[in-house]
Amino acid sequence: MCLGVPGKVLAIRTGAPGMPMGKIDFGGVAKEACLAYVPEAAVGDYVIVHAGFALSRLDEEEAREVFALLDDLAVAAELEELGEGA
Repeated sequence: MCLGVPGKVLAIRTGAPGMPMGKIDFGGVAKEACLAYVPEAAVGDYVIVHAGFALSRLDEEEAREVFALLDDLAVAAELEELGEGA
């Protein structure tokens, strides 16, 4: 199973050899990702990143929905863990 994670483009630069690279914010953790597959991405856009590559753009509302789902999954995992320990 593959998981693409949404993040916000904070900065864009040209890497070697001429590859567009972005500094992407994943909820307070900034990582670098290749933007070659989404050359239209701009600072402030949200992108889906998998294995160091931004694969598509999404709007802020879609990104918020994904963040909410990820939060729900984290809560469910915590509850499951607590249930296993009882």
